[in-house]
Amino acid sequence: MNKALLGFLKLVGGAVRDLSPIVLVVAFFQIAVLHQPFPNLDSIIVGLVCVILGLAFFIQGLEMGLFPIGEALATAMTRKGSLIGLLAFAFMLGFGTTIAEPALTAVAAEAAEIAGQAGAIDDTSAAKGDYAIGLRVTVAVSVGAALVLGVFRILVGWPIQYFIIGGYILVVIITIFAPPEIIGIAYDTGGVTTSTITVPLVTALGVGLASTIKGRNPMLDGFGLIAFASLTPMIFVMIFGMVA
Repeated sequence: MNKALLGFLKLVGGAVRDLSPIVLVVAFFQIAVLHQPFPNLDSIIVGLVCVILGLAFFIQGLEMGLFPIGEALATAMTRKGSLIGLLAFAFMLGFGTTIAEPALTAVAAEAAEIAGQAGAIDDTSAAKGDYAIGLRVTVAVSVGAALVLGVFRILVGWPIQYFIIGGYILVVIITIFAPPEIIGIAYDTGGVTTSTITVPLVTALGVGLASTIKGRNPMLDGFGLIAFASLTPMIFVMIFGMVA
């Protein structure tokens, strides 16, 4: 019990260390630049404590649950020896974790609201709902496709840098032809997919896969799936904006 408590306190200390730069920057601008006291300081302190504890519990949960199960699933699927099954698993993992991502839900809803006000779609609840769902599904499909490509890259041992460089060149090219109002949304969706749900499972998948395959280095080959997961939504969403 003491060992578990010490481990959790260590995680709390790590959370304090990670959040301290944000707190210092906000405090500096609030006091030194704006010359204003913090409003509702007691509520801010309580909220900060909740964030620290929540981050510590989240990291503990990753170490206890998501990372082991992700690596175990990757190992089991690799040993099963079915390429189609492994790629299908990668796609469903990417699709399922992304469609459930709270940050993506928020961005899609806000994008639909702005699109309705700008006249890009009908300014009705039904039209906005359809637009938000279409955007979420597009991003989820793009992340699923990214994981399929990333897993296949690990299996065959292709260098990742060529895919990343080529992908961003494609992003720049599509940006030229995409509607201006969708470009910012597309770039933001590349960020929201690398959040609390997607990152742990995707990372565990890559590391578990690289650890299982003979001749693969988990440090060299196991990482990089998140780069695909943040790159492909930009491409897919801009295409979605061009055809929607």
